[in-house]
Formats: sequence, structure tokens, C-alpha cells
Amino acid sequence: MPQWDVYPNPVAASRERIPYLVVVQSDLLEGLPTRLVAPLSRSTVEQGWPPRMAPTFDVAGETLRLKAHETGVVTARALRQPVASLRQESHRIVDALDAVISGL
Repeated sequence: MPQWDVYPNPVAASRERIPYLVVVQSDLLEGLPTRLVAPLSRSTVEQGWPPRMAPTFDVAGETLRLKAHETGVVTARALRQPVASLRQESHRIVDALDAVISGL
């Protein structure tokens, strides 16, 4: 389950708003039963929110917004088959996470 892979949201109740999750957890922690993920949302960014904290990505033909401030944990077994990888865009994800954590 490589870092930056994108998976369908396993939680049916939030799937309409958040169709996908991206794994942000380092591959060094592969042995853990959980994965740190960030949601990829259909919702727009809140007014006044710095765009760098919520970058957009194209996944499965849809433009989605990373909600770095909603990062959370899911069980690894809940994530089935990846639909995409954001490895080439990982610097933008790290930048958004840095902004949420340190304000940089």
C-alpha cells in the first residue's frame, strides 16, 4: 500500500462528498494495521482558506480538493484497490500538510 496511492473511500456515509482517500503515511510504517490518509473532496475550499492548504488533483476524470486539515486514520484492510497514484504531485500534498501542521 504505497504512500500517495489513492483509494475509494470505504465509508459509504461520506463517499458522496469524499469519493477518495490518499495515503500520506510513509512506506516505512507499512507494518502497521492502519494508514494515515487525507480526503479528496468534491467540496470547494472555504472562503479565505489559503489555496495551498487545499490543492486540487485530477483523479478518475474528476477534479478533487485535498482536505489536509481533515487527515485521519483508517484500517489498512479497508483500503482495497488503488485507482491512482499522486506520487508525481507528492510535493503539493506535503506542502499542504506542512501548512496545516506548522503554518509554513
